[in-house]
Amino acid sequence: MFATTPLRHAVLLSLYGAAALSFAPSAFAQTAPEAKQETQMQSVSVVGSRRATTSSTDTVVPVDIIPMSKTTEQGGQFDLAQTLTYISPSFNSTRQSGSDGADLVDSAALRGLGSDQTLVLVNGKRRHTTALVNLFGARNRGNTGTDMNTIPLLAIKDVQVLRDGAAAQYGSDAIAGVIDIGLKKSKGCEAIAGFSEYSKRDGKNYLTSAYCGFEIGSGGVLGITGEYLDRGRSNRADAGNPRIIGDTKTKNQSLYLNGELPTTGTGKLYFTAGAQTRDASSAAFARGGVGSDDIPSRNSAAMYPNGFVPFINADIDDRYATVGHRGTVGDWNMDVSQTYGYNKMKYNISHTINASIANKDLLSGGKGISPDRFDAGGFSFQQLTTNLDLNHYYDGLIGDGLNVAFGGEYRSENYKIFAGEAGSYNDVDGIGFGGNAGSQGFPGFQPGDQVNAKRHSTAAYLDLEADLSKTVKLQGAVRYEKFSDFGSTVTGKLAGSVRVADSVLLRGSASTGFRAPSLQQVYFSSTFTDFIGGVATDVVLAPNGGAVANEAGIPKLKEEKSTSFTLGSTWTPNAAVSVTADLYNIKIKDRIVLSGRFNADTYPALAERLAKLGVGEAQFFVNSVDTKTQGLDLTASHKTNFGPNKLTTFLALNVSKTEVTGIHAPASLKGFEDVLLSEKERLYIEQGAPRSKATLGFDYVTGPWESDLKIIHFGPQTLGTFDGTAAGVPNQHYESKTSADLSFTYTINKNMKFTFGGNNIFNVKPTTQNPDQTDNGFKYESVQFGLNGASYFGRLYVKF
Repeated sequence: MFATTPLRHAVLLSLYGAAALSFAPSAFAQTAPEAKQETQMQSVSVVGSRRATTSSTDTVVPVDIIPMSKTTEQGGQFDLAQTLTYISPSFNSTRQSGSDGADLVDSAALRGLGSDQTLVLVNGKRRHTTALVNLFGARNRGNTGTDMNTIPLLAIKDVQVLRDGAAAQYGSDAIAGVIDIGLKKSKGCEAIAGFSEYSKRDGKNYLTSAYCGFEIGSGGVLGITGEYLDRGRSNRADAGNPRIIGDTKTKNQSLYLNGELPTTGTGKLYFTAGAQTRDASSAAFARGGVGSDDIPSRNSAAMYPNGFVPFINADIDDRYATVGHRGTVGDWNMDVSQTYGYNKMKYNISHTINASIANKDLLSGGKGISPDRFDAGGFSFQQLTTNLDLNHYYDGLIGDGLNVAFGGEYRSENYKIFAGEAGSYNDVDGIGFGGNAGSQGFPGFQPGDQVNAKRHSTAAYLDLEADLSKTVKLQGAVRYEKFSDFGSTVTGKLAGSVRVADSVLLRGSASTGFRAPSLQQVYFSSTFTDFIGGVATDVVLAPNGGAVANEAGIPKLKEEKSTSFTLGSTWTPNAAVSVTADLYNIKIKDRIVLSGRFNADTYPALAERLAKLGVGEAQFFVNSVDTKTQGLDLTASHKTNFGPNKLTTFLALNVSKTEVTGIHAPASLKGFEDVLLSEKERLYIEQGAPRSKATLGFDYVTGPWESDLKIIHFGPQTLGTFDGTAAGVPNQHYESKTSADLSFTYTINKNMKFTFGGNNIFNVKPTTQNPDQTDNGFKYESVQFGLNGASYFGRLYVKF
């Protein structure tokens, strides 16, 4: 969101704290001893470049560098995903409700694309995705993604957002861009205690976090961050409605280490290790009481005569570690590293019932009792990444200099699904109807769903950056990557910039990219029992390459391919004003989507074939959609003084539009494109995020007081309905909405400050819809700024 100019760094220092010039190093960039030794400017490294530069104005593509110190010390948001949502207009993360596992992990994305089309790095190293694939909700359906909230805010030094296709530089997933999270390793200690709640007096958040950095060995440093975050459940269901709709209940315990040790010469051994355990709980749809309009077989008069709300709980375990060494081999800088990532979600369903067990108990002369808690199984994902990177700067070789970088990567991945206990999925009485088998709210994974899938990939790249003159820069990259499960791909990138005047820089890029299908998309399998025509029949989300997918003629999943173009400029007419604007165009071919359900109503011939396998309905992941995304990123800032008082103003705007430009059904599904991708599913792809978002911020400092006002405008969204416009039911149209955040900070002394304020202070809500047609069964989806309304907070920061 912020311009890559020296003025912008000053603005960022004012807005977000005093840590702005210690930029997170790219995994690959090293200070080149040959490069411009005469300059006294501090060298920094920026994501998207494999060379050290003298300032971020040297980048030829848009990079937002967001120092996190002020946000951490004074912000009203307590996790990274929500924090970035209200800073960066091209970044979106909306908490879901009524979306099963997607309620427990907030997905995040850039430029309106999917969460798995943005690559996330930590200290320049690839971070693993979650084991979860989103199946429900208004955002990122069918996508995996990275859980940004596993990293404590106090552990983060800065976040760099590369708003440009970068698969040729970093590999799979970098279609929309790259987010690089730089962790602290500075000396000293600091701590935070925070509290917030919604105006409804629910959703209470309690935050305690501490960081300490100290010297180890001879010239080494180690930073340790610990955090405990307790987020309470909120509920926006209408009075008298038994549902619970709102934030999930979570308890996060996080510990992160980050540091380095000098070795021989200028070499450094660096390391990062982090772990988070999360106890999370979301509410499923309510089940009606006995005698209600709800299907009676889902309940038992002896257990829940007045109905019940099942809770989908999960124990989430996330781990991350990197160890590496940076040094020199002759004239070359070398970086070798090993990264480990692991994410596991284990479900347990409480306040529930397996009605078939209760029914059998009743038929046997009992009261009709079932266990009210079940282990429903879960899944895990592990990723191991080995990197070797070398670079060398040749001063004056081509024009003013040429940086040459090359290297390789080996990555192995492992995805597992493990079954729950039998009572979470089985049909005990054999005579029920209406889906009474398994744990209500979330049926457990069955033995037939279990999987232990592995794959590996190898990659090699070459990256060149040339200063053709003092005003012209050129960058090129090419990458070859081969996957064990679908083959190889080659991607390339060309970017450049021209300083046409002292205050004006023009820049542009063209690149190809790809995203490998995640193991989660390839192998996810879920089976539950439904009763069709009075006959117990399995409904399957069928894994790619399995018997059901093969019978349906679903081809093997392959990579998504993209082409990306950006064109922009920066303008700094004086020391107080800076403006940037960047246009972008991203086309994705063979995008992977989750199909609709194929059954006797939607495709009778296929249903007959599936019935021979005991399957009544099936859906699949398939490469079948082409999309085009076009947009504009605009930033502007101004800084001025009124005597001893300071006012900083900034504007950041993103406008984008995604369109489905083609649907390519496999030969076996030709003529059934409306089932493969319904209008409802198409709109999730095109408008899962607002088509525009703008932040206008004012930061005013006078004496020990600081006030911060942000006005955030969310553009319109249109989502589909279950019945669809073909049946005469209009789509859900969410009008543009504007919210505001306001906070006040009092600096008690040089080591202590207290902040209080509110978010969405005018209690703005999304446009009301027909709850019978929304995905979550509520009067509006979790869109734009969410559905909870105003919140208030207080935060104490201490440095010692």
